[in-house]
Amino acid sequence: QVQLVESGGGLVQAGGSLRVSCAASGGTFSSYAMGWFRQSPGKEREFVAAVSRSGGTAYYADSVKGRFTISRDNAKNAVYLQLDSLKPEDTAVYYCAAGPMAVVVHTRYDYWGQGTQVTVSS
Repeated sequence: QVQLVESGGGLVQAGGSLRVSCAASGGTFSSYAMGWFRQSPGKEREFVAAVSRSGGTAYYADSVKGRFTISRDNAKNAVYLQLDSLKPEDTAVYYCAAGPMAVVVHTRYDYWGQGTQVTVSS
């Protein structure tokens, strides 16, 4: 059983940056691909980014490509999402997830954190 805890969310102005983190415990972190998803009120959960087990391959949603960067540190059991050039439409609760493969479909992930709120003001 893997436990995931996100942190680092907050309020930032448009154009600003944040880094959200996800700390994992209770499993072999390097055996899981990791993903970041987001959800805002009234909308479905949306894929943001994913990274392979080794960290060697990353995938991004078109809406964040070039602005967000996913990375992981297997020695620290952590995955990060650097959010740059933030826009008001990036406002959402951001969730990290662990699963067997780095895919865009949220149902393919087995473990989820509780989420961290990111709010971008215009």
